[in-house]
Amino acid sequence: MNVWRAVVALSFLLLGGCLVTFKDPIPANEPAPIPLLGDWTRKDEWGERQYLEISRAGSNVYQARSFEGSKDNLEGMEEFGFTVAHHGRRWYLSAGLPKKLGANFAIAGFELTADNELVVYNLDVERFEEEMAEGRFQGEVVEMPEGDGVLITSPLEVVFGWLDDPANSDAFVEVARYQRAEEE
Repeated sequence: MNVWRAVVALSFLLLGGCLVTFKDPIPANEPAPIPLLGDWTRKDEWGERQYLEISRAGSNVYQARSFEGSKDNLEGMEEFGFTVAHHGRRWYLSAGLPKKLGANFAIAGFELTADNELVVYNLDVERFEEEMAEGRFQGEVVEMPEGDGVLITSPLEVVFGWLDDPANSDAFVEVARYQRAEEE
């Protein structure tokens, strides 16, 4: 299972496809919302149960561990560290990608709903390609194993300013919806 497919489904999980990537991660300046921590579960598109454990790994650094089928499936376990940021009404996370995916950083959006769900959003590659073509963002198209993605080199403040505008809400694509795991 792909690291991103765990949180991001995280493309990321997502990684079944193309990604919007960045040269720099979100700085570890902000703590994650407390309700993000803990155990989450969902069924993927094939009906397989997925588990996600999110814990603190340091000062404003977090670790996600994903399991497929069973939390006892250590062979299929993936883990990655990430940082978070809150901009406008949205939360974001960033995590380093493996070398085969360019060794840059992917950024995803997430929200914690009133129904105790964790919803993860990928950034729409085509939308970012359009914005690059119009000169809003600097970057380049990059080849990835599952298709072309984009590497954005514009400063994160510029990107977040654009993403925080409600008119650009179509730049987000839902990739995973987790429910709080029941105690076993």
